[in-house]
Amino acid sequence: MILLAKGEENEYKQFLEHHDRCNFGQSLEWGKVKSNWKNEVVLSKNDNGKIVGSISVLIRKIPIFGNFMYVSRGPICNIHDEIILKDLTDGLKELARKYKAFTLRMEPDIKSSDEEFRNIIKRMGFKINDKGKNFSDGIQPRYVFRLDLKGKTEEEIFSEFHQKTRYNIRLAGRKGVEIREGSRDDLKEFHKIMVVTGKRDNFMIRPLEYFEKMYDCLAPEHLKLMMAYYEGKPISGIIDIIYGNKIWYLYGASSNEHRNLMPNYLLQWEMIKYSISQGKDMYDFRGVTGIVDEKDPHYGLYRFKKGFNAEFTEFIGEVYINFRPVRYKLYKISEKTYKYIAVIKTKLRGK
Repeated sequence: MILLAKGEENEYKQFLEHHDRCNFGQSLEWGKVKSNWKNEVVLSKNDNGKIVGSISVLIRKIPIFGNFMYVSRGPICNIHDEIILKDLTDGLKELARKYKAFTLRMEPDIKSSDEEFRNIIKRMGFKINDKGKNFSDGIQPRYVFRLDLKGKTEEEIFSEFHQKTRYNIRLAGRKGVEIREGSRDDLKEFHKIMVVTGKRDNFMIRPLEYFEKMYDCLAPEHLKLMMAYYEGKPISGIIDIIYGNKIWYLYGASSNEHRNLMPNYLLQWEMIKYSISQGKDMYDFRGVTGIVDEKDPHYGLYRFKKGFNAEFTEFIGEVYINFRPVRYKLYKISEKTYKYIAVIKTKLRGK
């Protein structure tokens, strides 16, 4: 097993940032955001000692059950190179023995349709859970919208948006909505609006301290806070993560006031323009539900993101090895119960 050693951090960061499969969830900076987890990076190196594959692993002690190993959007490598994948898998299994983990759970940035990858990892002892449709079925969203920016101009990208999306972007500008980049101090206003959003849409809200930690670990190189103002008052905001060849829309918040001014559309357009100016290959709108039904409570989010003509992308889902199956089964029951109670509490707070 080759683990990232002290002094290799810059080499690893360079490998990650210049890889086509780069994902911020595999970065050392994200590991610092998740400092309530232990972060280990398993490496695969060639004969010259050069990094050719990596998996950043978060490890957390779960009371009663033991150590839980989680990989967000890894591995980073040629995902069809069986030699590299076996090297990384052997390292993961050894790491699991070191920490006496009861499970290893990965949510790779790999499309569901990739049969070659499926076959390789099954041969290595992994199982696949690709049944999830809702946000609550995984830690990371299984369905996202991704906008391909490669070789395209602002004009080309804008012209491909749905007509209503273009109209709403122009409307926000005409009505006097202003977009400004926020500072760490502006996180307080962003969080206030986020609390309003959570009550309105029935989802859990992280505390202000979490967003401040994100800012401290990632800004200014890898994080942007953008705020929309109307008549000098903040009415919405987004937090985007910048890493390697991509930008991800991670968090969004909108006030109950002035929603008719369509500030969220203008915020997204400003970040898409920024992505183009920085030569990024992709703007990732992140999660939507896999239930595409107008009656679904999340359909509005699906329709909003679809309007930017991004590609509806389905990931492979959970790739896992349960080292202690009975313990894992009990853990999954407790996890579902916890999420259910959390949703009920959020709904009660909104009343």
